[in-house]
Amino acid sequence: MRFSRNATGTLFVGGAMALTLAALAYPAMLGLSQVSGAPDRVIASTRWGPLTEQDRDFVVKVRAAGLWEYPVGQIGLRKGGSEAVITASRHLVDGHAALDTTCRAIAPLLNITLPDEASPQQRGFVRQLDGESGRRFDTDFANILRMTHGSIFNTVAKIRSTTKNSLVRALADQANDTVLDHISMMEKTGLVDFDRTLFQQTTSPKLPDSDLTPPPPAAGRPEVVLTPPPSATSTPVDIDALAGGGTGAGPSPAPPAG
Repeated sequence: MRFSRNATGTLFVGGAMALTLAALAYPAMLGLSQVSGAPDRVIASTRWGPLTEQDRDFVVKVRAAGLWEYPVGQIGLRKGGSEAVITASRHLVDGHAALDTTCRAIAPLLNITLPDEASPQQRGFVRQLDGESGRRFDTDFANILRMTHGSIFNTVAKIRSTTKNSLVRALADQANDTVLDHISMMEKTGLVDFDRTLFQQTTSPKLPDSDLTPPPPAAGRPEVVLTPPPSATSTPVDIDALAGGGTGAGPSPAPPAG
């Protein structure tokens, strides 16, 4: 199945790249309360360890990232003007399909509701790149994705070093490998403007929260699945083996993560 959800969003303003994966305060209507300023607050006790606000938001972030980077990878396979851009596009599709499989496996175990669309800003990136071609596409593709992956890389490291939940920790391990691979692929295109990209990576976006937050999934609509390519090389976490082990930390299943 190809990811084909149409969307609108916020594009670059004045050519400046805005940070995509800023802290997400997911809507309360999803059963996920907004970030309270205490990201280490435990919101659920589970058999795999306590679940904190930042653990929950991380799972949502990984899912949302795939919902725009996977279709951008598909666009790159069609429009890429160099072998390096096409190779990077293959890595995007392959890596995010595997991460998505892991997210969708652990979310119900932890009572986390996942989005089926990326944020308006992220969908804006898809629209922008889908409307470009040639050298401009290749250059924006490499710089946007280098910036966004660089932004989330520190978040992955923080979650991996602090979470007490074994399911979230396994996702962080997989995300760490995937994000580092994608950073390397963008750099190998030879198109990354490091001064511009690193500035944008470390500068907070001046956008409303609504532009940075994925919408809730529509009731009654089938879940969006990011299908692995036929030649997939990335492997999702073996959740059956991990979930079966547990940690002995609390009851199962988890109470609502809100």
